[in-house]
Amino acid sequence: MAGPRVVIIGAGVVGAALADEVSSRGWTDVTVVDQGPLPATGGSTSHAPGLVFQTNSSKTMTELARYTVEKFRSLDLDGQPCFLEVGGLEVATTPERLDELHRRQGWLASWGIEARVIGPESCVELHPLVARERVLGGLHIPTDGLAKAVLAVEAQLRAARARGVRTLGRHEVLGIRTDDDDRVTAVLTDHGEIPADIVVCCAGIWGPKVARMVGMNLPLTPLAHQLAWTGPVPALAGQDREAIRPILRHQDADLYYRDRFDRLGIGSYGHRPMPIDADDILSVDAAEEMPSVLRFTEDDFAEAWTETQALLPATKEADVEEGINGLFSFTTDGLPLLGQSPDVKGFWVAEAVWVTHSAGVGRAMAEWLVDGHCSSFDLHECDVNRFEPHQLAPEYVTARGCQNFAEVYDILHPLQPPGAPRPLRTSPFHPRQRDLGAVFLEANGWERPQWYEANGALVAGRNIPVPGDWAARHWSPIVGAEAQATRENVAMYDMTALKRLEVTGRGAAAFLQHLTTGNVDKSVGSVTYTLTLDHDGGIRSDVTVARLGRDHFQVGANGNLDLDWFPRHLPEDGSVQVRDVTAGTCCIGLWGPKAREVLQPLADQDFSHQGLKFFRARRAHIGAVPVTAMRLSYVGELGWELYTTADMGTKLWDTLWEAGREHGMIAAGRGAFNSLRLEKGYRSFGTDMTYEHDPYEAGVGFAVKRDKDDFIGKAALERRAESVARRLTCLTIDDPGSVVMGKEPVYDGDRPVGYVTSAAFGYTIGKGIAYAWLPAELATPGRTLHIGYFGRRIPATVAQEPLFDPSMQRLRA
Repeated sequence: MAGPRVVIIGAGVVGAALADEVSSRGWTDVTVVDQGPLPATGGSTSHAPGLVFQTNSSKTMTELARYTVEKFRSLDLDGQPCFLEVGGLEVATTPERLDELHRRQGWLASWGIEARVIGPESCVELHPLVARERVLGGLHIPTDGLAKAVLAVEAQLRAARARGVRTLGRHEVLGIRTDDDDRVTAVLTDHGEIPADIVVCCAGIWGPKVARMVGMNLPLTPLAHQLAWTGPVPALAGQDREAIRPILRHQDADLYYRDRFDRLGIGSYGHRPMPIDADDILSVDAAEEMPSVLRFTEDDFAEAWTETQALLPATKEADVEEGINGLFSFTTDGLPLLGQSPDVKGFWVAEAVWVTHSAGVGRAMAEWLVDGHCSSFDLHECDVNRFEPHQLAPEYVTARGCQNFAEVYDILHPLQPPGAPRPLRTSPFHPRQRDLGAVFLEANGWERPQWYEANGALVAGRNIPVPGDWAARHWSPIVGAEAQATRENVAMYDMTALKRLEVTGRGAAAFLQHLTTGNVDKSVGSVTYTLTLDHDGGIRSDVTVARLGRDHFQVGANGNLDLDWFPRHLPEDGSVQVRDVTAGTCCIGLWGPKAREVLQPLADQDFSHQGLKFFRARRAHIGAVPVTAMRLSYVGELGWELYTTADMGTKLWDTLWEAGREHGMIAAGRGAFNSLRLEKGYRSFGTDMTYEHDPYEAGVGFAVKRDKDDFIGKAALERRAESVARRLTCLTIDDPGSVVMGKEPVYDGDRPVGYVTSAAFGYTIGKGIAYAWLPAELATPGRTLHIGYFGRRIPATVAQEPLFDPSMQRLRA
């Protein structure tokens, strides 16, 4: 046996995939345990209908699904295939849905999967049961299909067993033992103790219950989802193969369908959410059929059956013969929960994963465990440690889980704010912002202004193009007026939602030097833009590090994953402390050519160009308010980020507001901010660059000091620097009505060659802006490409960046 002792809790489709993948990489001292009988253990896998639709707005989720399709297609069990590649068909019965199908086809083109939008006749040709008069068109994905989930479980477990993996059915997990160093040592079952160095929780709907055994709060809600089967459908009489038609989605009615010989399976998300506590799920022996199957509630299915008969008239000659309310896992943001506990070493989770993504997740987790990082997929949006504390509250978890259930098939705008519970987090400026008519969206629970209705009068006399219908949602011409006013005069931006970490102690400088790509061991008052890398050289985050004292640093970070990453690398001697200070502080970005005219008369320090140079910080008083001022700007204008404690926030706002009146100062929102930062070419981590990209591809190689002593990822990065095959590239769009939103495909002729990351209209330059990942040979200024947008092809030109103030004169004024 090789590798550490690994125990996988749960032998469903995720646990089986992980056992196969990790053992194929040489770790064979692996035990898989499940409370149910193998291979149908009674969890969600055992009743899953098996539909694999690969379409997803997330590149990562699509790639996980694509790998699942590829792997399952190669599996069989005693001659029985584990995947039926019948294709997928999504139909539109409204014009809005047809537009959405074009958008979805764009995602697939962006992520490299064949798909096409087809007309009504072609829909009926592919699926003859569909009523021609009901549909306006469809999206056909030839490689979608049906996963035979239980067969796939057994096929993967057999492969794992052949390498030495043990599989133990009918073993209920009762506890997890840890040592004094908070490291797992064993899994306790009703059949005894299993020693373990690593435990991976793949328990599905029981995940929260298992995670609590090590004190981990898992934001997962089991919800019942209705699945019914018809009796024989006369139109399908004689069908001797299980499935010959594409799996079908009727998302306008929250429905999906699949063949089963001469019957149809019908799944519905249109009913009321039915959450259940993981502790209330019955045991294998107590359950009537299986623990994940609850009794079918016919009244909840009535509307779905009526709509089914309208879309598929042949079902009028059949009845609903059987049905279940089957339990599946839902999370607060609709994404899986993958990664290691922040507190207990060796305890990992792979949860909230459906059959569609299961094999991909198995591979991703195996790479992460064996290699220390995942090289095949960018997992930043799936990391279990991405959540803020309020996002782990039971009320929040249940509410957002139910919302995601209800919205599974909804047409969701990229800026669409979530529902209740709101508001959750408000900055000290919130009352003043409401007084100015702020239109709030949400960022990590923070209420963040997108624009201010009080600035409506600024629109008059300005050329603010109106974008198309889709881009005009959650938009106002005030956004453009605020952006232009920032360039003309001065504006205040609420930057409180950005994560702020305090790093202190005698070892703080050495710690940050090891963790980041830049040189942060500079004089007190220095501010450094730098990166953190994974061990494979991929970008984990971009951060600003301000040295406020010899052993005191403030780090402007991107989110909770930074807060998770930093403590994992702390020295064991206690010489460094990391603390999240976000909630107790606030920040105003004061930016624009008149920013100094507003600030200097209020300050007790010299804020001239020589007094506080670009990328320097100092403590000062603004009126009666103590602040930490950093001279940097994400909008490309003269100005400062001004930090103070939360209790002084309102006073800081009022002091600046009163002083700014004579200079025409406004408060401006995130819409203007995004436009301005794209004109300046500033990247946004998580959107423009992620774990899969390196600094040289992303255009932030300047933040890497290659001559500095070793830092995490340095050796891998040096290898990657030898060849840059793709680049994050600036595109401009001349048509002012063609503002794209992100994730659209980019074409060179008819060939999809990349995808858009961030996009906005540039109100200073008078053009649309789209940043996109492209092959390096196409990233040549002046080259014409096209962006796919709702079935249209929009001409775009590769541009030299930055588009605004390339000489940096305004920033350094």
